[in-house]
Order: sequence, then C-alpha cells, then structure tokens
Amino acid sequence: MLGEPLLFTDLALIGAMFRHPQFYFSVLTQPQKAAGLVALAVLAIVLAILVRPNLEMAANGSMLAGAGLVLTDLGVRLGTMRKIAWEPDIARDATALGLVPSILIYWLRWRKSSPASLHADLRVEGHDQGAGAADEVDLIVIIQCESYADPKDLFGSHHEPLPWLEASRKDAAQWGNLLVSGFGAYTMRTEYGVIFGRGEEELGFRLFDPYLTALDDVSSALPNRLARDRWRSLFVHPHDMRFYNRDRILPAAGFDELVSEDEFEAPREGRYVSDAAVADKIIELGRQSDSARLIYSVTIENHGPWAPHGDAGADHMIENYDRLVRAGDDMLGHLRKGIAVLEKRALLVFFGDHRPSIPGASTPGGDRHTPYVMLRFDRDGGILPMDNSREDLSPAQLHQAILEMSSKKARSSTAET
Repeated sequence: MLGEPLLFTDLALIGAMFRHPQFYFSVLTQPQKAAGLVALAVLAIVLAILVRPNLEMAANGSMLAGAGLVLTDLGVRLGTMRKIAWEPDIARDATALGLVPSILIYWLRWRKSSPASLHADLRVEGHDQGAGAADEVDLIVIIQCESYADPKDLFGSHHEPLPWLEASRKDAAQWGNLLVSGFGAYTMRTEYGVIFGRGEEELGFRLFDPYLTALDDVSSALPNRLARDRWRSLFVHPHDMRFYNRDRILPAAGFDELVSEDEFEAPREGRYVSDAAVADKIIELGRQSDSARLIYSVTIENHGPWAPHGDAGADHMIENYDRLVRAGDDMLGHLRKGIAVLEKRALLVFFGDHRPSIPGASTPGGDRHTPYVMLRFDRDGGILPMDNSREDLSPAQLHQAILEMSSKKARSSTAET
C-alpha cells in the first residue's frame, strides 16, 4: 500500500499500533482480520506443543544471536560488508539482501551515523540564525493538511478541481508541487523537512523516520531560527502529541505551546476533529495577541482509510476521499478570509503531507507530489501581488522559502481575498 519494504524504523511504531489502532488495523478487511486471528491462534498452539523450556538452549541461542550481531556490526564497519548498503536505497537492498538482513544492516548504519553532520552553519542569505528572519510579517500560519492532493492529479482531469486551491494558485506569491518522498503515510518526513529544513540527502539513513533523531537538530527548526524575544510559536494538532514524540521534540525545537486534542471538542461526525474546527482555532489564536506569532498546524480529518472496514470498492473510497479533501480545501478558503480580517501582515502556507493510498485508484508507482501555495497579506487584509512564481520544492526547500518569503518586500495590495 505504501510502496516501501519493511524498515527498521517501522518497528518503532509497534507501540503506536496499540495506542492508536484506528491508524493501522482499520485498513484491513474483515477477512484479513479473521485470518490474522486464526494465524495467531495456530501459532500459539504450535508454540505450546513444540517449545520446551531449556535454560542451556536459551543461553546458547542468545550467545549465537549476539555473536551474529557483533560480527555483522564489525563487517559493516571494517570488513567486506563495508561496501554493502553504504548509502540508503531500500528498494535495491531489500531485493539484493532480503528482508531481515536489510533491516539489520540499515539499523546498524543508522546507529553509526553521526549527528554532527546535521549541525552545519545555519546562516541563510540575508538572515542570521536567531536574528529575526521574519521581520516583515506579524503572523505566519503554516498548514500541513492531511492527504491533501489535487484530485485531477490523482484520478484524472475529468475530476472537479479544488476551487480554493485553484484561486490560491492565481493569487499566490509562490506555488507549485511539494516533492514529498513518502506515499500514503510517513507524515513525519514532510513535517520534519518543513520544520527543521534538512534535506533527505543530508540525513542519510536517518531519512526514513527523522523524528527518531530530531533532538539532535533542534537548532535548525523554524521557531528557533526566529527571534525568540519577538516571536511566539505554537504547534496545533488535534491528536495525541506523544505520536512521533512531538511532546518532547517540539518544545526543544522552539515551540512555546502545543495545542493538542484536549483543546478541541470531541468530533460530532467523522472519526477525527474537523479541518473547519482547526481553522477556527488558528484564527482564534492569531487574534489573541499583538505579538508576532508562528502557528504550525497538522490536520487529521482526511486521514484514511476511506472505507469503514477497508473492504469497499475503489469508487466508494474515491467518493469519501473527495468529500474529505474538499473539507481541507474549504479550510484553505476559511483561513484566507479569517486571516484577512485580523489586520496583520501575514504569510499563509498551505500544503499536503502526502498522497492518499487508495487501492485500485491511487497507488505508489509514479508521481508523489502534493500541492503547496504561499500567500502574503497586508494589514488591510489584501493579498499582496508578488511574483506569482511557480517553483517545485522539497519540504526542506519550503522551509527556506518560508523564511525568505516572510521577510520579502512586496508591493501594495490589489488582489481580493
């Protein structure tokens, strides 16, 4: 469904599978769930029959496994295995090495990768680290919209366009495709790139789940690159902040406040807090203070699967997806109007974290990009006419574009919001 082999980083999500089963088990059909339960029962019976407690055998097996791990580690660092999987290419290596060896070797290379390479000079042309990189705006709103993609890109040109995306592309200071690497999941890769500004080529074997090592890179995060005496940074996500260890990582990255699921009413329809409710919260937070604010929000309403039990046909899932992605598009329109009445110099950045995985309709092969738009507002609520340039960017490049756009001089406003 996701177009990637099993990775060592996937094992870090085992706990989350049981804390938030709706993200994982709900994609299985009823027959698949039944087959899984039968397989577990058979496994338990087989183990009960065959396993004999034997301390000596257990000790010998543990020593053998430990010796194998040590020798593999030495081989990766010193021996002939040093040239095996020397750079991340999981599709190649899973085919060449097999599942278990690729998981083990990638994990060893990940452990040996040094965080020192992540602390390069953070100076940006025209900006110094921590020196107020966004002096020209009072409000930056960044929306990472769950599974937001253009239906025309996913399902063909005969599908209806997203009206607010189309309008925002015409009014945007800059817009284009966001070149995300994941498909159907891996939100954290896109999120990390935009917040921390590190390209996947820099991360090496850390790219598969950069949040596992994000504490090594907090100095490069957007909030920490803004002047902390002028800016207050908030992270808004109507879900459990322990997911990806956001509750520990984001405060270190400079976010002064985490606005989590506790700040929202329980959803009245659907499984998750609506994008409309998140938009209302963002506008409320933007209105509350005269100080400069950075608000980064991750939505959740359009999280799959788009069928009750994962066993609906493609047409039914497309219909459900289309309804939810248009709720995300309505959020874009709601924010345009809401920010306009705040009477603040503002920058609105809106993008999708990844494409949806819909079997039979949206599959891993081919393009993976999602749309992004950047809109600048003046104090009168007008959208500033700027270059309206199209540039396709990686998430890390979008991080840089946000810093540059927030301080870029602009002409007087003429466009309507």
